[in-house]
Amino acid sequence: MASSWRCAWTRWSPPSTRSAEGPAGSSCARASWKEGPPPAWVVKQCVRVPVFVMIRPRGGDFLYSDREVEVMKADIRLAKLHGADGLVFGALTEDGRIDTELCTALLAVCRPLPVTFHRAFDMVHDPLVALETLISLGFERVLTSGCDSSALEGLSLIKRLAEQAKGRIVVVPGGGITERNLQRILEGSTASEFHCSARSARDSGMKFRNPNVAMGASFSAPEYSIKVADVAKVRTLNAIAKNIL
Repeated sequence: MASSWRCAWTRWSPPSTRSAEGPAGSSCARASWKEGPPPAWVVKQCVRVPVFVMIRPRGGDFLYSDREVEVMKADIRLAKLHGADGLVFGALTEDGRIDTELCTALLAVCRPLPVTFHRAFDMVHDPLVALETLISLGFERVLTSGCDSSALEGLSLIKRLAEQAKGRIVVVPGGGITERNLQRILEGSTASEFHCSARSARDSGMKFRNPNVAMGASFSAPEYSIKVADVAKVRTLNAIAKNIL
């Protein structure tokens, strides 16, 4: 089975396009599913900010088999061995609740590092109950779009979650955040942190291009377009956040 090791939260790019430090003094790097993850120690050599590693054995839902759980545990140990500053994962039961048994087991392997529950949260049956569950389990953060297609559309729930949390867990808005809507989301949610990809497309350097072959599914990204972290976007987002937070 493929490794679950993924780094969160912004897509990895080479050192020449490394992201700027985030508003809270930290940022993280993530690899896409198709491209494969950069090792945490490689990322840490190229950035001066904490690196949180996402543990995810596959795409799809967040209901994991025993075999997948073993992969997740092994990857947590590997991430810690190579200097991860924190871990990110999420797991649900078949009825859309937080899998407390599995999360407890994975948290034990993660400690003493801080842990974020990712956007599996947006697939829960009752987000208000799920938030209390995460707090009781000891998660430091939860990433959410407010159980909607984007953080902007889920803004009212994100605010409600932040108010309910009362500082017991950090509610991090994420999903469709750009320089055009960040101010509205931060002000409307009262959040002190946020998650976004801050990326742009870069054209491939390939001169010969075969138009008849796509390396992946038909809905995958264009073969000769590369998504990279956009330094200008990161700096703009950082400046907006600093004016608000």
